Amino acid sequence: MKIVDLWTKLTKGSVNRQIFGSAIIVAAGTTFVKAVAVIKELVVAWQFGTGADLDAFLIALIVPSFIINVISGALAAAFIPTYIKVREKQGAAAAQQLFSGVMFWTSGLLLLTVAAMLLTAPLYLPLIAVGFSSEKLKLTFHLFFILVPLVIINGISVIWGAVLNAGERFVLVALLPIITPAFTILLLLFGNSLGVDVLALGMVFGAAIESVILGITLVRKGIPVWPQWRGFDANQKQVIDQYAPMMAGALLMCSTFIVDQSMAAMLPSGSVASLNYGSRIISLPILIISTGLGTAVIPYFSKLLAQEDWNTVRHTLKKYLRLVFAISIPLTGLIILFSEPLVRVLLQRGSFTASDTTLVSQIQSCFALQIPFYLGCSLVVRLIAAMQSNHLMMWGSGCNLAINIGLNYLFMQWLGVAGIALSTSIVYCFSFLFLWFFANRLLQRSTATA
Repeated sequence: MKIVDLWTKLTKGSVNRQIFGSAIIVAAGTTFVKAVAVIKELVVAWQFGTGADLDAFLIALIVPSFIINVISGALAAAFIPTYIKVREKQGAAAAQQLFSGVMFWTSGLLLLTVAAMLLTAPLYLPLIAVGFSSEKLKLTFHLFFILVPLVIINGISVIWGAVLNAGERFVLVALLPIITPAFTILLLLFGNSLGVDVLALGMVFGAAIESVILGITLVRKGIPVWPQWRGFDANQKQVIDQYAPMMAGALLMCSTFIVDQSMAAMLPSGSVASLNYGSRIISLPILIISTGLGTAVIPYFSKLLAQEDWNTVRHTLKKYLRLVFAISIPLTGLIILFSEPLVRVLLQRGSFTASDTTLVSQIQSCFALQIPFYLGCSLVVRLIAAMQSNHLMMWGSGCNLAINIGLNYLFMQWLGVAGIALSTSIVYCFSFLFLWFFANRLLQRSTATA
């Protein structure tokens, strides 16, 4: 009981305490999920190393992931502040009508996008996998067609999960992603005859199970998930007005990932796999902290902004940015210092060799430099989204893409595939400074006019 009382004392009362409690819950769930995902990566490294099959799978996954982030990820960020505002000021019925309408045109958009992806795949996949042999490219196409259903499954799940988070139901959404890596591990251990197909099948079936659970949970909470069209109203117009620049920003920002993977595919075989392994360990603190803070912060930011409590918003942002940098800078130094031993202990076995360890540890060190800036960005982006100033993300992402292409080309000549990782870290540094500057200007302007 003392522990429960202490937890209640720490997490009730002020907005900062509520955010802290929610962030801890989400971070704990994410840590558990990520631990299972790390186990999956260890099994993948043991079975596939940095071989051509894994390169093909990672390139096949690029476009489905890109579409999910651009359509559903951007939509969730644009939709939730309006959804919360409507729920707070107009009531649950108006919020449900908005949700049903958004689901209607999101579903249609996802279906049209999948059709376009399938029809045009022969045009863009060879360009993304420009350095692949004909046999490797054929495998990429095969895996791509298996992965295409992810666009619809995960696309819908992103919106459903965001609605649950908007209701401050963080635990299920944080824990549910454990299903996909766990299911993939089972296939890897007992489906050896399927080869690299197990990675694609594990993702698709795992995502389907997660989506069903999310849908059932929403319905049980009295939130129907079936898309319904009742006409276009002012609330939907507000979502679309924010979605257009947010989608453009996501399109440009996610393009940097495609650029990185495509430029890695121009380098020797195994470069794409090495680049992805190099990001895995640093993704653990990034995912835990950014998911915990980001998921917890946006509902509270949206409420404070609806109340026009600008001083609390400014205080909350500054406090959590200081906390993020105080934790992440020492962590970055430790990862760089122990990069090679970490890779050796975690990955060097089976098909993953000592030479793979040397290369991946270099990539990991370069990627680690982004950690403080990535986490800072994740917080500032939530504020900008809650303030419905998503055009800033669009302009910032355009600059990011241009910088990324130039630095990739420059650093590849010097460091090879590790140069792509260094370029990514510099891009996140620029992105944080850009967004932080304009977020402060927005807050100053809003405070002055309040």
